Amino acid sequence: MEEGTSKSPTHCADTAPYDDYDARQWDTREGCEVRQILDRVADKWSLLVIALLERRSLRFTELRREVDGISQRMLTVTLRHLERDGLVRRTVHPVVPPRVDYALTPLGATLHDTIQSLVTWTEAHQGEIAAARAAYDEAAAGA
Repeated sequence: MEEGTSKSPTHCADTAPYDDYDARQWDTREGCEVRQILDRVADKWSLLVIALLERRSLRFTELRREVDGISQRMLTVTLRHLERDGLVRRTVHPVVPPRVDYALTPLGATLHDTIQSLVTWTEAHQGEIAAARAAYDEAAAGA
């Protein structure tokens, strides 16, 4: 078992109903499943792998070639975590040499839809964010 994860879900905060939203729902206490899942799916390597697998299944070497800057070990760890969480399916084909394909599961596909919404928001607001950064940096330099 991976350090920092539990075998069974733990209750750390209620995430429903939406009309009574509480930002503390992403509890930072050790053992909070929501926090652990968010940490896993929102890391930079997982986001890239999920985005790439949305198009089609890929072999390990294809993924490594497409994910700029990732080490072989980090890609292995990322794929293992995504597979454990039920987001990626690993298929070993009985050929010589062995061929292994990775694909999104139906659950992983729903996560990709959510990630795509975040990317769309980012693209729509990147100019505003750049302007806010420039204003902040200018104010900080003048202080």
